[in-house]
Amino acid sequence: MGFLAAGGRIAATLAAMVGTRLELAAVEFQEDARRLLGHVAWTLLAVFLAAGALLLAALFVIALFWDTYRLQAVGGMAVLFGAVAGIILMKVRAGMNAEAPLLSATLAELRNDIDYLRHAVAHSHAGGADE
Repeated sequence: MGFLAAGGRIAATLAAMVGTRLELAAVEFQEDARRLLGHVAWTLLAVFLAAGALLLAALFVIALFWDTYRLQAVGGMAVLFGAVAGIILMKVRAGMNAEAPLLSATLAELRNDIDYLRHAVAHSHAGGADE
C-alpha cells in the first residue's frame, strides 16, 4: 500500500510539474510572438520610409551630376546603398544572435525539474538501502 501511495504522489507531482511548465511555455511563446510582431511591424515601416528617402536622395545626387558625372553618380549611389545594406544586415544578425533562444525559461525550468527528480530518486534509493 505504501508503494501505491508513493507512486500516486509522484504521479501527481509530475502531472503538476508538467502542467506548470506547459503554462509557462504558453506564456513565454505568446510574449515572444508579440515581440516578434512588433519588430516586424516597425521594420516594415522603417524599410518603407528608408526606401522613399533613399530613392529621393539618389535622384537628387544623379540630377546634380547629370551633365558631368552621371555614371559615376549612379555607381557611387549603388555602392553607398550596398554598403549601408550590408552594415544593417550585420547589425540585425548580431541583434538576433544576442536574444535568448525561444522558450529558454521553460527549458531551464524543465532542466531544474529533471535535476530535482534525479536527486530525489538518488536519495530514495540511498534511504532504501539503509533500511
